[in-house]
Amino acid sequence: MDSLPDAIVQCILSNITNAKDVASSSCVSRRWKESIPYLNRLVFTRNVFDNLKKYSPDDIVGHMVSSIIRLEELVVYCPFTGSGLASWLSLAGPSLRRLELKMDDNLIEQNPGSRNPSKLDCISAATHLESLKLWGVNMTHCPKWDTFYRLRDLQIVGTVTDDSTLSTALRACPNLSNLLLLGCEGLKYVSIELPQLEVCNLDFNGLGNCSLYLNCPKIQHLEVQGCSWIRVLETRLLRNLSISNTSGRVNGVVFGKLVALESLEMRGVQWCWDAVNEMLRLSSEVKHLFMKVEFTGDSDSLQPFPEIDFVDFFNSHPKLTKFDIHGAMFAALCQRNSLKNVDYRFMIPCLEEVVVTVRSPLNAEQKMSTLESLINYGKKLRKMRIKILQMKSSHSSTDDFFEEICRFTRMNRRIVSIE
Repeated sequence: MDSLPDAIVQCILSNITNAKDVASSSCVSRRWKESIPYLNRLVFTRNVFDNLKKYSPDDIVGHMVSSIIRLEELVVYCPFTGSGLASWLSLAGPSLRRLELKMDDNLIEQNPGSRNPSKLDCISAATHLESLKLWGVNMTHCPKWDTFYRLRDLQIVGTVTDDSTLSTALRACPNLSNLLLLGCEGLKYVSIELPQLEVCNLDFNGLGNCSLYLNCPKIQHLEVQGCSWIRVLETRLLRNLSISNTSGRVNGVVFGKLVALESLEMRGVQWCWDAVNEMLRLSSEVKHLFMKVEFTGDSDSLQPFPEIDFVDFFNSHPKLTKFDIHGAMFAALCQRNSLKNVDYRFMIPCLEEVVVTVRSPLNAEQKMSTLESLINYGKKLRKMRIKILQMKSSHSSTDDFFEEICRFTRMNRRIVSIE
């Protein structure tokens, strides 16, 4: 091992990040041991200290961190205390660029009388962070953070917090370009104003009645789950948008012009029809449209979608390339009068792929007519997938409807397939 060239040794060690493997590598030879301090990344897995009883995890992590000359990335999934974290960051904080912590193992810091420092407050020692990822955070008190001017990536998964605390935390990260908040509880009104934000993924637990205000002029990718009211002002760069609410109703959406929008996903059990209609109106430039909204209605009563004119819909979305359509939206396009405005000049100019989910044999004739129209007027259509999902086989017309779909598939076997 001592005869290996320096470049080979460094190449090998640069691929060793697991703390247990790093410790083992120091036993290979004296030369390898002398190279360990020049590593820049350490990862402590969740069960790395299960068989070690003599020393505490805080001491072992602290010893290894102190042995690295310039540590740039630290990932800790094993249990630790606030005191331990404070000690490590006092040593490595100035050089750290990426920090990832699983913080839900020790609840002692939630005790107001505890002398153990808050894990969240300790993070302020890493002043040059570029990426911060936190798992299982109890953020019920405002973190005592200085401003992280270099922080570009903030990801928090599984947190209990409130509107004011989250707002304070985000103000300490003014230059974020990527924000991910998943499994957030306790929020009612979320306001995000970040001038450099480009990618935003928000997932709020609860009753689905959260309100969101977003003012980020550079936003390009936005995913929102669990909001009832959504207002996004600056949207000229927005290319990908996903709105979902699996627990409540989407009551209202306010967006600026979606001139750059390429992909739109709308999911949920119930949307107010005004919200659905507004999103369809704004997304005239969209290329990929995914719709899985089961019902509409402005109250707790679930209502079917109103009739949607087939020709008007595709004329208002001329750039649509891929259309993924489920249940209620497909049924709305299959109403008796939906195809009344079709003439020989009509065509769907850009549509290449359609995914249709069929859940009911009702109105079978109209549904087959709509499928045939997609084939006839989609001049560039090359792929259609028909998904039969949870169809009630007890209905008397189910077998006849399925036979019609099979016949349709055989006649267009180069394009149509059944799942």
